[in-house]
Amino acid sequence: MKNKNSILNIFKRSNMTAIGMVLIIMFIIACIGSPYFLDVYNIQSLLRDLAIIGMIGIAQSLLLLVGELDLSVGKIATLCGILSGMLMIYTKINPWVALICGLIFGIFFGLLNGLIITKLRLNSMVATIGMQGVYGGINLVLTKGKAITGIPEQIQFLGKGSLGIVPMPFIFCIIVLVLVLFLVKKTKTGRYIYAIGNSREAATILGIKVDQIRVFIYVVVGLISSLAGLLYVCRLGSAQSTLGESWPMNSIAASVIGGVSLNGGIGNPAGALIGAAIISIISNMIVLFGVNAYWQQAVSGIVVVLAISFSSIMEIVRERRSRS
Repeated sequence: MKNKNSILNIFKRSNMTAIGMVLIIMFIIACIGSPYFLDVYNIQSLLRDLAIIGMIGIAQSLLLLVGELDLSVGKIATLCGILSGMLMIYTKINPWVALICGLIFGIFFGLLNGLIITKLRLNSMVATIGMQGVYGGINLVLTKGKAITGIPEQIQFLGKGSLGIVPMPFIFCIIVLVLVLFLVKKTKTGRYIYAIGNSREAATILGIKVDQIRVFIYVVVGLISSLAGLLYVCRLGSAQSTLGESWPMNSIAASVIGGVSLNGGIGNPAGALIGAAIISIISNMIVLFGVNAYWQQAVSGIVVVLAISFSSIMEIVRERRSRS
């Protein structure tokens, strides 16, 4: 009985522990279910997919910590990739300069989102749905639905290459995670983020510049989204207008699965990477087990619902126990 209570206490204290155990169980199931899962090529492919979902998930978790979200992250990534690709191909700008320009575009789009939401006092979900349409429309106007091909090989290693056996995109993902964790755990801005998520009104009373912090987060999200988009362009060797369609949903799913509360103020960006790993393994298992690929979106949706339900159930249980 004592051991049982200690296990329950671990789960209560840390959602990360529970989610980490789920990830390990899924990894074991995938290893047993398919002999190809541990193949080096498959693991590298899995890590590349995980890196993109993970980066977007980490970015989205920052917004969820203040009780907001951004549904335009996929279109920002796409537009930055297209603009950077056009600079490389059509204007013959140095590819490295074009990549830096792509990151700057991401910062600008994130800033635009943040200013629109804070200055006009708009709901983040509604506003970013609208901006998703704006960025998507610009994508189609620029490309007319056609891919921009001929991305220089000298930068393609950023998406295709590896450092040893570790894919380059995954290395970038870890760097992003470390920087974001430093931001939220070791700086005043990080403490302000949690304070705003717990109570925006109380944070304002305490003198925290709430709107400035919110705009800053949107800028960071835009930057990370553009980085993910550019790495994917380097991986494909082309910039496509259909890139990132499922990224908003997957990023929210990864964050929620990783224990970040939709109400703000609770969670850890590292959990978003664990959630992204779970989603990536599910997607990989769908392919390896020969399941129709069109089920992937349905499975992702089911995972989101289950994750949200699990989080809500745990909160209800905690409330009842605290009352008793």
